[in-house]
Amino acid sequence: MVTPQPHDGRLNGWARADRAGLGLVEFCTKALVAAELEIRKLRHDPIQLFTRAVQPVLWLTIFGQVFTQVRGIPTGNLSYLDFMTPGILAQSVLFMSIFTGLLVIWEKDLGILHKLMVSPAPRAALVLGKAIGAGVRCLSQLLVVYAVAMLLRVNLDLNPLAILGVAIAVMLGAALFSTLSLIVACWAKTHERVMGVGQLMMMPLFFASNAIYPISIMPPWLQVLSRLNPLTYLVDVLRDLMLVESVGSYGILLNFSVLVGVTALLIALCGRLYPRLVR
Repeated sequence: MVTPQPHDGRLNGWARADRAGLGLVEFCTKALVAAELEIRKLRHDPIQLFTRAVQPVLWLTIFGQVFTQVRGIPTGNLSYLDFMTPGILAQSVLFMSIFTGLLVIWEKDLGILHKLMVSPAPRAALVLGKAIGAGVRCLSQLLVVYAVAMLLRVNLDLNPLAILGVAIAVMLGAALFSTLSLIVACWAKTHERVMGVGQLMMMPLFFASNAIYPISIMPPWLQVLSRLNPLTYLVDVLRDLMLVESVGSYGILLNFSVLVGVTALLIALCGRLYPRLVR
């Protein structure tokens, strides 16, 4: 009979830690492979990035210019155009990401999703890969909004660290809303239902946020909804990072914590629901 040595437990702990570390590396590797597959699609259809750019341009050049003259919305020391620019970037992220579920339905119809499901990759890694791909697609909106805002003389903070923070926030927001769309697709399973539910979610998420007006002018019940809306925290962190004058309400750390926490929760949930798409 072999007598356990005092250090055996410590060695076992190290072995478990090594296995956990290898498991995490393998998970991230498979997520990046799935993301690479999503990003590769952009090379075959780059025109969609330019067509999606029309919407933020119209909002900034028409809506923003008109309401800057009205001066009916209290925005403190900011012009209304400065105030709404981060909100329009967040809107673009929402609108590009909320229909990610449609792409998955197409993959199911073409048989691509069935091949992915029989792979050894964890389902959550596949979901994370699609979320990263959505984030990369939305970076094009960042470039468009910055270019138009500079032409309109918005007081942008062009510090490289601030721009990096904006890019991270955009990718987090895209990951969050694309995963939410995937959860809808797991339930809906058809193009028509995903499109209908996506449109149903899109407008309430946008208008029940601080994207184009401050929370302070909302009725009390809408203020509660706005504080439960993840888009509010995306807009808030973008205002903190994009503009020369910091006007965020919640602080960068809290905003990022909410975005990361909600995104992680949705990815874990979607990973469990994902196999339902092929049933």
